[in-house]
Amino acid sequence: MAAKNLSLLTPREREVLRLIAQGMSNGEIASALFISEHTVKNHVSNIYRKLGENDRTRVALLARSEDLVERE
Repeated sequence: MAAKNLSLLTPREREVLRLIAQGMSNGEIASALFISEHTVKNHVSNIYRKLGENDRTRVALLARSEDLVERE
């Protein structure tokens, strides 16, 4: 999974990815962004497709490796 694929993500998808990497569930992301859980699921599916992954943990690790998430 190449980091350059992150450039394929929309700003909203990057925001959802950042929240995934923080360990939030789809429901928590929906509440935080004031969108439906169904919309979050659509964003997650798009993220998986664009990054060539189908695993939440792997995309979260990518987000962390690309500094999309602030270090604690």
